[in-house]
This record gives sequence, structure tokens and C-alpha cells, in this order.
Amino acid sequence: MADGHDGAAVHNMGGWVAHWAARAGERLAIQDDDRRLDYAALEARIARLCGWLLARGVCRGDRVALLLGNRSASLEVVLAAARVGSIAVPINLRLSPREIRFVFDDCRPRLLVYEEALTGVVHRALVEAASPPSERLAVGGSPDAYEQALDASTPAPAVEPVSPEDPSILMYTSGTTGAPKGALLPHRKALFNSLNAQLFFGIRSDDRVLVVAPLFHSLGLQILALPALYAGASLVLQSGFDAARVWTTVDTQDITYLGGVPTMYQQLHDELDGGRVAACDLSSLRFCFTAGAAISVELVRAYERAGIVLKQGYGQTETSILCCLEARDAVRKAGSVGQPIFHGDVRVVAPDGLDDDPEQWRDTAPGETGEIVVSGPIRMLGYWERPEATAETLRGDWLRTGDLASVDAEGFVTLVGRARDMYISGGENVYPAEVESALAEHPEVREVAVVADPHPRWGEVGRAHIVLEAGCTLDEEKLLVWARERLASFKLPARFVVESSLPKTASGKVQKHLLRG
Repeated sequence: MADGHDGAAVHNMGGWVAHWAARAGERLAIQDDDRRLDYAALEARIARLCGWLLARGVCRGDRVALLLGNRSASLEVVLAAARVGSIAVPINLRLSPREIRFVFDDCRPRLLVYEEALTGVVHRALVEAASPPSERLAVGGSPDAYEQALDASTPAPAVEPVSPEDPSILMYTSGTTGAPKGALLPHRKALFNSLNAQLFFGIRSDDRVLVVAPLFHSLGLQILALPALYAGASLVLQSGFDAARVWTTVDTQDITYLGGVPTMYQQLHDELDGGRVAACDLSSLRFCFTAGAAISVELVRAYERAGIVLKQGYGQTETSILCCLEARDAVRKAGSVGQPIFHGDVRVVAPDGLDDDPEQWRDTAPGETGEIVVSGPIRMLGYWERPEATAETLRGDWLRTGDLASVDAEGFVTLVGRARDMYISGGENVYPAEVESALAEHPEVREVAVVADPHPRWGEVGRAHIVLEAGCTLDEEKLLVWARERLASFKLPARFVVESSLPKTASGKVQKHLLRG
């Protein structure tokens, strides 16, 4: 794509749609529940939105917050903000007014673009905010203020020149262990993440990508949507998740790949396994992609039996894609998150030297547990106005992920757990992810999350929160017999708690702090 482009258009992701509008304007760019836009039409809307932003004084460095579902306006705002040099701030639709207020006060956005259906939530957040956005624009409703603004605006198609280091997106982490932090992501990260996705997915301009993962999350926006637009492919956006609708859309829209979190894939498989979508033609589907949390080996194999390749990825908001498990290894290496991406340096280093200068860090031996660290163009700039948190995470050229993993002799990475999730029982380190993986293999266990309880003798012991398969009841002794065959005794949970569901973030990660209380 770089051929014939100046630096502004390549580095500024806001110029990617203009590239394809000039070369393949009639190709489908985005289809959502309300409209179908080819690249020429999408470019016209982005240019008009840029004109509206500039007319209201939105300029370089300003934050543009968006509280939007999976609709074309969400991507239009992100790309238009980038084009004028400002910073898009996607906000989780599921946040409470108090949590939205936190984001407003933390990053002080100049503008908020929001779903008209969320007017009540937005109002409550604005009333309590110390730094509410001065400009606001609602999307949806009748009349639609956003569409009226586009219609009345003078197009501003010019792309603001940026450097690779200029920020483009401020994306807040899920905050599973405390107050959210805003990861400040530069234009270079969007470009090189798209290149990594292009290499891993083999994205073609004739791909039709179904995005049901929320666009306010890294998976939906930075792993699925932006790389597809960079490659000139077509996006089909759906708000909300309905497993039957997904399979029907794959059939009727000739979807070539889709992405989601493991909980989605369990529901999707239930639809397939139950025969409720037997009439759907899924032959257009090249593969499915999962990230955001670990997926069970059995589920990967279940998809293989259904003739569908389920590829695994791993990354963070601060980096996006870090490791990928290729289709040819999806079953052979099931349980692994794959090998490191091309554009970036991913290592697993010994934890006992992480406080030293990064030049002294030691890579782990095969099978040894260490922390994943990352360097290269996919790193964030830092945490928004959090110098201490930034200094803790960024060490020289390296970003500490806090994720524990091991690497086998072939270079495949297997996640062991979060460093902060680790607990010590009787002097032994216990990694909850390992315990969860073993318990999840039991045919009656649908989901499991392990947290630590204090113990007068052992210091800490595990407590397993379990969601059982429909119609099953917990037989604790049988489950312990099962677990003892797979785990050392000090890793066995001391307690089991049956849950109807586990609390999760939008990305599908279990909110363990809600289980620890």
C-alpha cells in the first residue's frame, strides 16, 4: 500500500480509506445494521466529519471520545480524528455513568460522539464530571444529529501529516485489578499491527470480515477492523452477539473470517452442535480467530471436527497482536498461543532479573516460566498521565506485559498466568491459569476461574469458581480425583464454588477482583 503514498497517508491511519477510495471506490467497505458503504461513500463521510471537527475547533492532540456500538460511525470517528491529528478515545458501552465520568475526568475530551439510546447514561456521567466534553454529538434517533452534521458539513479531505510517534488512539485497559489506565497508542502501532495481522490472517482485498467483537475493544478495532481497512477488505459489523445470527451472516454475506472471544465460540459451537444452523452454507469461511482469553484444547478440536479452523492469538491493549497460532498448528499445538509476530520482538525472560537493567535480562530455557516482554513498533507510548505506571511497564526499549509464559523447543509460547495472579501455597508458586486449564478439561465443567484464599498454615490456597454444563451437578470428590491426575497436590483448590456465570469484561476476561471479595 505504501507505493505512491507520502508519509502522511501511510503513517496517518486516517488516510487509509482515501487510498482505497481512489483505487477501488466501488468495493464494499462497511456494512452495518443501518447502511452499506463502498470505499468512495465511506471516504465522503469521513471527509465531511473532518470538516465538522475542524469547524468546531477540534485540532491536533485533542481527545475525541466515542461511546458507540458496532456501526460505521464508530470507525468514521476513529479515522476522522486521526486524519485531523486528534486522539480517538473508544469507551466501553457497558460502563456505568460513574466509570464513564472517570474517563472524562482522566483524559478531558473536547468532543463526545455517543449513541442516542445512551442519552440518560451520558447525562448522568456529564452531571458529575469535573471535565465534561464541551462538544457532544448523538448518533441515531430521529432526527439523527450525526447524519445532520455530516450533511451540513463542508468536506475536508486533507490528511494531517503525522510522525510515527504521534498518538492516534487512547484506549483504556479493562481495569480488572484496579482503576483503568489509558494506553496511548501511536500511529506506528496501528500500521505495524495491521501489517502483523495481514501476515497472520493472509488478508486479501476480497475478504469479508465479520466483526461482532466490540469496536471499543482492541480485538474488534485493532485486530479485526483497522487491518481489514488497511488491506482494502470489507467489514460486516454487528452490534450485540447472537450465535445463530453469526452463522446466518456467514452464509448470506459470504464471510471469509471472523473473530471473537472464547465465550462466543462456546455459544457458536453449541449452535453448530445442536444442529440449529444445519442449513447454513459455511464454505466461504476460511477460519475463525480467537483472542482475549485462553481457549480450551477440546473446543479447538471440536471446531476441527466441524471442519472449521479456529486460530488462536494473544496480545494486549498496549501492544495488540503478540503471538499467533497458525492454522496448520491449531490442533497440534492446541493450548499454545503460537509464535511471536514478525513486526516486533517478543521474549520470555527470567523473572528473577526483571528489576535489573534490560541488557542483563536472561531468556528462559525451554519449559521454564518467565515474563513476556515486548519491543519494537507495536509498543504503546505509555499510560496517559501515569508516569509511575509507565515507568513500571516500559523499561528502556522493552514493555513488561505482566504475563507469565513458557516457550517450547519450537518457539511456541504457552501462557501460564498473570504475574499478579500467582499465589504462593506452602512456599510453592501456583499459577491459576494452569489449574483452570486442567479443570476446564473435565467434561462437566464449562468455565472456571481460580483465585487465592488466605490460609493459616499454607499461606494461600486456591478457590475455584466453576460454571457447570447444563444439567450437571458438582461432585467435588470426583472432580478432585480428576484434578489430582493432572496437577501436583499443592495446586489443588481447597474450595469449589458453583456459579451460574463468571463476571467478565467486554473482552471476555474474567474479573477476578469481583470473585476475591
